Amino acid sequence: MTTMQQVALRASVSPATVSKFLNTPHRVAPPTGKRIAEAIEELGYVRNDAARQLRAGSSTTIGLLAFDVGNPFFVDLARRMEGYAAGQGLSVLLANSDGSNERERGYLELFEQQRVAGVLVSPVGDIEQQLERLHRRDIPVVIVDKQVRPDLNASVSIDDVEGGYMAAAHLISRGCQRLAFVGGPAGLRQADDRLAGAHRAAEAHQGVTIETIPVSDRSVDEGRSVGERLLLRPAAERPDGVFAMNDRLAFGLLQTLVVSGRVRVPDEIAVIGYDDIEFASAAVVPLSTIRQPRAEFARAAVELLSGAGGAHRQVVLEPQLVVRESTRQR
Repeated sequence: MTTMQQVALRASVSPATVSKFLNTPHRVAPPTGKRIAEAIEELGYVRNDAARQLRAGSSTTIGLLAFDVGNPFFVDLARRMEGYAAGQGLSVLLANSDGSNERERGYLELFEQQRVAGVLVSPVGDIEQQLERLHRRDIPVVIVDKQVRPDLNASVSIDDVEGGYMAAAHLISRGCQRLAFVGGPAGLRQADDRLAGAHRAAEAHQGVTIETIPVSDRSVDEGRSVGERLLLRPAAERPDGVFAMNDRLAFGLLQTLVVSGRVRVPDEIAVIGYDDIEFASAAVVPLSTIRQPRAEFARAAVELLSGAGGAHRQVVLEPQLVVRESTRQR
């Protein structure tokens, strides 16, 4: 690895002059700057920004720890956060816990070691201990997609109970009475909240029932598997309205039901998802869904990380119902 000392030797200047050129090039005489630039190019020198930031006690990088970057919702959210961060002169280091507590702890420790300027995290489990360590190093944290105790951290989240209520209420409004919620695992906050909202809607209407169909993961393949299991039931024992906890599950379910040719969607089974990812309108049957306002979500998270609006402010955004062909009344 080429060092600053080697660049200085090649350019016939001191290491201090090389450092000045890298940080404040306008303070270096043009002929000297030209020699240093040529030496950097010839030697392939790359500045160690991590070491420089440690010495300066500051960083221009924030860590973003996503719960599942396999979900297009998180990918789009990360892209928007990166855009807002760039507007503040910050870059984003993206990590994926993939629902693993161990990976989550490892990445939070890495962010701490790198002395990042702040951390945005969509937590898997209880990370209070890690948060305390980050706070002791004066690294601000914003919890994404989950509400926390106001005395601990700022957070940005969606009212998933209301979102679950809206999804189930919409199915009921089009005449569905045998509802099914596809999601999980139990204990995952998003799944529990969305199911609680769906139960609230069902309980408000006499004769409406709701069953839970647990899944091992929240993928398109798992949605297909749920569809196959539903097709094995007699028609009278199938739900007439399905609320999938995310759009990927809903896509897989729709594919199986429609391709089988044995079930008419939405006439026999109406399907609604959650997130309104980019491809929801282009599904085999355009998918009704609950939209999470991603632009607002991303902007609020980055602003809270910079301290705007209060260090421990809790922002809760309202979801929106988007009706498409998978539930539309004919």
